[in-house]
Amino acid sequence: MKKVKVGIVGCGNISGIYMQNLSTMFANTEVFACADTVRERAEAAAEKYGIPHVWTTEELLASPEIEIVVNLTTPIGHYEICKSALLHDKHVYVEKPLSLSLEHGEELTRLAREKGLMLGCAPDTFLGAGLQTCRKLIDDGFIGDPVAATAFMLNHGHEGWHPDPEFYYQEGGGPMFDMGPYYLTALVSLLGPVKTVCGMAKKSFPQRTITSAPKFGQTIDVEVPTHVAGTLEFISGPVATMITSFDVWDSTLPRIEIYGSRGTLIVPDPNTFGGPILFKPAGGESFAEIPVLHSHAMNSRGIGVADMAACITSGNIHRANGELANHVLEIMHAFHTSSESKRYAELVTSCERPRPLAPGLIQGIVD
Repeated sequence: MKKVKVGIVGCGNISGIYMQNLSTMFANTEVFACADTVRERAEAAAEKYGIPHVWTTEELLASPEIEIVVNLTTPIGHYEICKSALLHDKHVYVEKPLSLSLEHGEELTRLAREKGLMLGCAPDTFLGAGLQTCRKLIDDGFIGDPVAATAFMLNHGHEGWHPDPEFYYQEGGGPMFDMGPYYLTALVSLLGPVKTVCGMAKKSFPQRTITSAPKFGQTIDVEVPTHVAGTLEFISGPVATMITSFDVWDSTLPRIEIYGSRGTLIVPDPNTFGGPILFKPAGGESFAEIPVLHSHAMNSRGIGVADMAACITSGNIHRANGELANHVLEIMHAFHTSSESKRYAELVTSCERPRPLAPGLIQGIVD
């Protein structure tokens, strides 16, 4: 099997799992080079994961050997590096969100289409065993016709554990832009695209105090809403209720539930790849656990990159694609703009539901 050479830009917190999986788990990828604004960080990553080249970003983008650029920079750097990669005729996969602005998201998807290149975006957790099993259950009519859904992501933010929590409270951060992509991508993959959003958002605390090392005691000015709630109407009919918050100390609310005409499906945490999956049929007495039917139940970040690599050869549309990510980007903005305008937000983007993965694939293989 041909290994597609991957170049990783950004060697921060999330990069390790990508480097590990794209080097050792997936059969069709090879991390050929890495780059970071702090060269020592890139050198340490290269040594740890056996990456043969440490280059500047410019050198990596210009290399004729790199086919896919994986952009793991902070959100403020997503647009510029993705655009530059596309202009260098590279396929590109970026951490979420696709960009900070709708205009930049649309520009990137348009540029990729014009150049015949693949643009992909995290999260790829919807390709994991748990959510793919849920997809099959819904597609096979196991829960009947989907009627409604709920999605809740409630915690108290990042200042208590993250070493650099500031950007979570700046433009491109907040609970909707940080964790919303996991929940919304899962919902769109299960139920299809959204047509209308109604949202309310607030900034509960104007400042946050860091209690994690190495910045213990420093104060963060909060620039974005930290509690976002609202509803989504899907083109296929269901209506979903969603809350994302950095203002809640604890909660017993579920992650995602899908309500069908024949029962209720409890979906696993969309920030993970496995289960558990629970189902209670209409008239049933209790929930029962449904075994996962698919591979990649462990932390399989990078499966979206591996799927992109497979599609370079097959010509298929990769699943974690730019149209999906751009639609999710518009949904997130719509919660905020609906809150500001006190009106429903009618969406202008759409996407196809990504193709499901086949059950029973060997770990490290995508079809």
